[in-house]
Amino acid sequence: MPPRFERRIKIISPDSLFHLARALAKARFRNRHPVQGGSGCPVIVEGRRDMETLRSLGFEGPIELANRGWGQSRLIAHLHDSYGRKNTVDGGPALILMMDWDRTGMRLHENLLGRMRSLDMWIDESTRKTLMRTVPLKAPTIEGMKNLVDDLIPLINLEDPPPDIVF
Repeated sequence: MPPRFERRIKIISPDSLFHLARALAKARFRNRHPVQGGSGCPVIVEGRRDMETLRSLGFEGPIELANRGWGQSRLIAHLHDSYGRKNTVDGGPALILMMDWDRTGMRLHENLLGRMRSLDMWIDESTRKTLMRTVPLKAPTIEGMKNLVDDLIPLINLEDPPPDIVF
């Protein structure tokens, strides 16, 4: 196997996997509906497959798609009108921005972030930053993490037990 290919299939260490699960658990908790103890904070992703991956990781709250056939101005207006400047439940950021960390996702992230900040919206980027540091070569997209779901679910559930699980 050529050395270049070996670098591309880098295995995620158990520590990195746990760090990733903690970040996703925090985002999943904020995304959860307030009736279930969360903040109802929406997660913004690029497309339908990203949304499906997050749903398979247990995200049950609102997930908004950036690529829905609207212009960015209309999308930003919709997000601002729907969710405001900050989260009304916990007083934290209004949105969790979780774009891919490939070239297209980086451009989209920077553009949306700049426009949202110009409207004084509070944006949570912490989960995306953790994803970028932890799994850049293994899965440069949210959708690409679907092969990690089986490993991540038990770890995420330790940090953020689903509302229907009672210990």
